[in-house]
Amino acid sequence: MFSGIVERVGTVQAIDEREQARRIRLEVGAWCRELEPGASIAVDGACLTVESVSDDSVSLTAVSTTLERTIAGGYAVGSSVNLERALRADSRLDGHLVQGHVDGIGDLVSRVPEGDAQLLRFRIPEDVAALTVEHGSIAINGVSLTVSEITGPCEVEVAMIPFTGMHTNLGSIGVGDRVNVEGDLIGKYVGRMLAPYREGEP
Repeated sequence: MFSGIVERVGTVQAIDEREQARRIRLEVGAWCRELEPGASIAVDGACLTVESVSDDSVSLTAVSTTLERTIAGGYAVGSSVNLERALRADSRLDGHLVQGHVDGIGDLVSRVPEGDAQLLRFRIPEDVAALTVEHGSIAINGVSLTVSEITGPCEVEVAMIPFTGMHTNLGSIGVGDRVNVEGDLIGKYVGRMLAPYREGEP
């Protein structure tokens, strides 16, 4: 479980293509001292397992399911990724409950300056849009964001403050770039419980 508060932006240092998998080495600097093999970290919001740790990097493997459901299949050497360690039970929940189970891939539709902030509009998967509400939460590349407006059947707008732009990779993405999207956990459970009634079942 994660909170959507990015701790570090890492850089893809190397990629080893394997059969239906990619082993990825990330340069994370001194942050790797906080990690050990077997630990879970969110990489752009996707929960992955640390396999090895060196002085300034960590290695992990993205298997076929992860490559299909996330943007990990598009990483190249030099790609920037948002990183977060698993949430401790005694931590403050500064963002929202993020499972690290990416629901699908979205893309940036537009970014418009508004004062010091920027309004980012994303196209998101239909099933995520179905459980998204205005002023609710959504995770984009693992960043906990508040939905400021639902701008279309599968589009949402969020306001990004300068701090978020400087400390996550959302500050450098461009229109058309793909992003990992995870819908609100509470919305998923509410939607699941209400599904039989919407479908006319007893």
